[in-house]
Amino acid sequence: MKIVVTGSLGNISKPLTKELIQQGHQVTVISSNTDRQQEIETLGAVAAIGSLEDAGFLSTAFAGADAVYAMVPPNFAAEDQIAYYSRIADSYATAIRNAGVKRVVHLSSYGAHRSQGTGFILGSHHSEQILSQLSDVAITFLRPTFFFYNLYGFVDMIKHQGFMGSNYGGEDKLLMVYPTDIAHAAAEELTSIGGGVNVRYVVSDERGCNEVARVLGAAIGKPDLQWQLFTKEQAKAGMERAGLPPHVVDNLADLNESTHNGALREDFDKHPPAVWGKVKLEDFVKELAAAF
Repeated sequence: MKIVVTGSLGNISKPLTKELIQQGHQVTVISSNTDRQQEIETLGAVAAIGSLEDAGFLSTAFAGADAVYAMVPPNFAAEDQIAYYSRIADSYATAIRNAGVKRVVHLSSYGAHRSQGTGFILGSHHSEQILSQLSDVAITFLRPTFFFYNLYGFVDMIKHQGFMGSNYGGEDKLLMVYPTDIAHAAAEELTSIGGGVNVRYVVSDERGCNEVARVLGAAIGKPDLQWQLFTKEQAKAGMERAGLPPHVVDNLADLNESTHNGALREDFDKHPPAVWGKVKLEDFVKELAAAF
């Protein structure tokens, strides 16, 4: 198969590219960074350098492809996340139509079923709405859960304050996933025969936040590490003191609140995947501890 992978050589796209090449597929990797071209070609893929907001460039890159993996790179600098995600999704939709692509796997997120109250995830909701309008295209919305590596965001707090804390925590349950498990699911979907619009959740492990703190604390030599649960107002005040821009504070606070109140996972709980990923919390904390 001829498969186009977006996302350059990121945490998901790189292992996805490797897996597809190992399976014998012809892979083109799209990147906006010319410095990535040599590394992409070293992997055995074709590099296509350009912008995801350039529908003409994408139409050319997608030409002749049997399948496309389409993701929206995070852009926390964008004050209007919905507008940013929608621009990329519109560009994808135009290119998919122009190139006649029949199989698409879009990297979305759990919580994308909701139209309000999920912060940054609202961008994924609107992307799904745009791409689901494509006709004669088999599309899978891949919805991974909380990324394990988001836990790196607590490193400075642990080092300087001795605890973890946010407006989710305590006994709240976390559905966590590792990038290679997402990449494997994406490879399965890209190379499968499907039809219509489908959703696939991807998850590797589930733990309570207090348990996450205990396992992480043991790995870094802080066995008494606690994950404190703040109010939304307390969390926002802390982020403001840290100098985060107002739009980031608002989006993160809403996202965290939807984790705390269960809204983010409500559709996942109705449609859990039959098979979970291989990487568990104990595996990941070894990686985090090495970098601590």
